[in-house]
Parts: sequence; structure tokens; C-alpha cells
Amino acid sequence: MNLKNKNILLTGGSLGIGKETAKYLTDKGANVLITGRSLERLKKSASYNNAKTLVFDISNLKEIKEKAKECIDIFDGKIDVLINNAGTGAYRSLDQINIEDFQKVFNTNVIGLSLLTKEIAELMKSKKYGTIINIGSTASLRGYKGGSIYSASKFAVRSLTQCWQAELRPFNIRVCQVNPSEVPTAFANKERIERDEVSNKLTVKEIAHAITSAIEMDDRGFINELNVWATNPF
Repeated sequence: MNLKNKNILLTGGSLGIGKETAKYLTDKGANVLITGRSLERLKKSASYNNAKTLVFDISNLKEIKEKAKECIDIFDGKIDVLINNAGTGAYRSLDQINIEDFQKVFNTNVIGLSLLTKEIAELMKSKKYGTIINIGSTASLRGYKGGSIYSASKFAVRSLTQCWQAELRPFNIRVCQVNPSEVPTAFANKERIERDEVSNKLTVKEIAHAITSAIEMDDRGFINELNVWATNPF
């Protein structure tokens, strides 16, 4: 896909991977709309990546249909790419898990993601064209100690991705999952403060590059899943 003048909706675009990915995409001439919960953070992100903004809490399930329509209207009825990047986490051992954490994480990472994709996919199906990128995690490939809630949510996203690939390929819609390993960001930080880069871990730039490259592949092909690891994190 040639990104010039393409309309791209990117959730969770105020910080970290979303903020940087929006920059990569606008630099290539795409029209990008970023969403997030904080207008202040969205404005700061937009000053960096020149994206359009919309306050949109994807965990507020009752608003998704209305907010999806707002996104579509902002792009005058055409969205070429949806990047499901918004996510949250909770890390608990088995003896600590509780329903509140499960609901919080799954509402954002799984249910909200699915309901938004449902709305945007209907538009793409009518155009017989589009690309959907789900941001997963290497936690969707293998569980780990304390990962019951977060890892389970990302395993669910991986399953959703595979189901949608089977359903949407006949409509010329590509569905890809990108799985980053650890990236120091503001993820899971209550104050939403970005962590400093670490020399032997990934940065947001590697993930933004991977996402952009997957979208830019010629439309006749698609990457079904892409895992991104630090070369030597030890």
C-alpha cells in the first residue's frame, strides 16, 4: 500500500508506540487520526506527529458505535487502515487475580478492540479494501509468571486476528498482528510517564518501523503475524 493520502485510524496514539507510529505514517504522507483518553496528551502527540485527534476511551463500550461513526465522518467515509494499538495491563499471580482487573483489561484489549473493528470492517467490506493491524505482544505467544490477565488478553487478540483473517480475506482486507517484546514506554504507568530508553531493549521506533513496513507491502500480499524481539536483551 502506498501510504500517501491514505486515511489511517490509530487507537492509543497519545504516547509510546502509537505516538511514534503516527509520526512514521504522517511523514510518508498518510492522513492519521489518533485517539486516546486525554485531550492534553493527544494535543502533545499531535504537535509531534501532525495527526488529527479524537478523545475516545475504547474501554467505554457503550460509546464505541458513536465514536466509530465520528472517526468515519472525520475521514469523509473512507478509512484505509485501522491500527488497534490501545491497550492496558494488569499483572497478578493466580492467587491475586480478581474480576475487576479482568474486566478492565479485557474491555480495552479485547472487547473494545473487537467492537471498534466490527464497525470499521463493515466500511472496509463495502469498499472491498483495507488493512487492519492488531498490536499484540510476545505475551500472546507464551504465558509467564504473573501474566494471567494481560497474557490471556493478548492470546485472545491473537485468536481474533486469525478469525478475522479467515473472514475478511474474501473482501480484500488484510489483517496482521504485530507482537513487540518489551518496549520501555508509559504502558501500565498510572501517571502515564514515559520510561527512558534502555540500550539493550527495543524502542518505539523499531515497532513503528515494523507496523509501517507491514502496511506498505504491496496489496497483493500481507504479513499475517510479525514478532519483534530485541537482538540481545541480556
